[in-house]
Amino acid sequence: MTIPFNKPEITVSDRGFLADAIARGHSSGNGMFSQRVEEHIRSATATGRALLTTSCTHALELSALLCDLKPGDEVIVPSYTFVSTASAFALFGAKPVFVDSRRDTLNIDAALVEAAITPRTRALCLVHYGGISCEMEALTRVATQHGLLLIEDNAHGLFAKYKSRYLGTFGALATQSFHETKNLTCGEGGALLVNDQKLVERAGILREKGTDRSRFLRGQVDRYTWVDIGSSWVLSDLLAAILWGQLQRADEINLRRIEIWNRYHAALRDWARHHDVLQPAVPAGCEHVGHVYHLRFTHAEQRTRFIDHMKSRSIICVFHYQPLHLSPVGRRFGGFAGQCPVSEHAGGCLVRLPLFNTLNESDQDRVIEAALDFVP
Repeated sequence: MTIPFNKPEITVSDRGFLADAIARGHSSGNGMFSQRVEEHIRSATATGRALLTTSCTHALELSALLCDLKPGDEVIVPSYTFVSTASAFALFGAKPVFVDSRRDTLNIDAALVEAAITPRTRALCLVHYGGISCEMEALTRVATQHGLLLIEDNAHGLFAKYKSRYLGTFGALATQSFHETKNLTCGEGGALLVNDQKLVERAGILREKGTDRSRFLRGQVDRYTWVDIGSSWVLSDLLAAILWGQLQRADEINLRRIEIWNRYHAALRDWARHHDVLQPAVPAGCEHVGHVYHLRFTHAEQRTRFIDHMKSRSIICVFHYQPLHLSPVGRRFGGFAGQCPVSEHAGGCLVRLPLFNTLNESDQDRVIEAALDFVP
């Protein structure tokens, strides 16, 4: 049987919570399960406020609105990331300024960020690639010194930590993803974590189409009306019910994924060294959640042959991001070949191995054996 790259697990328990939500008759947002999930994430991570959204992309767009961006403003982002990290800010008139990654973690290179700052820079949006933390001391220091809003795109790293502190709690804002490829999923969904108390009230208003509906629901006003420019980014309570089920076993899911990650890392170590294949790096102080296990070959044709080799063994391995500065839109913002060499190498040479919490030991044996049989 084919081993897929990803296999989301919606359990009987998750479906039970969904059935409960349906029976309660509240299918729109801000229902009982939405409130449970938001409070659970808020209290578990010790963040200021958690707001469920329809996707991580929408959480990023909400972040962009909270930046009060104007045409000509700039936001620093990594090139090696999903398109939403940049497009969310470009949507509101800002220019994304692309910065290269560190070779070891593929996180934005803190040493290059300061040189990218101009008088027009308004925010720094970083990505914790694979749920492995960026250099938070250095990045926080740069953002503070230059008066930049610090935003964490933490799509990969809910409940991952840096020096015992949860990712998503360092920046003024942080975004999460519950897409089907993530550790915890409801199919499609996201969240905005708001750590700056000055932004909490407005974030709730913008998420509610720019209305003060939340104040109305809290009994603070006798009717709600249009008070700001926002959009409809509230997650359905039906999806929140599934997510509530996922959160009940988050530790179990993440621990299993870490076991799989660690087994790949140990089993492939000698093979990788022999063939000059890069394995993921986890710097001191980082506690990840086993979101991605990747390999980086020296040349792009090696990756292509590896993917084909694994497919011939009925194992699906996939590449990841293509560097945004070389995309058609990225080039319109000034991107050029050679600008971000680490990102360009990863875009051409990185491959991800199957990793999901229900991957059993015998199937992982198949993946490891097939990888060890490949000669770059």
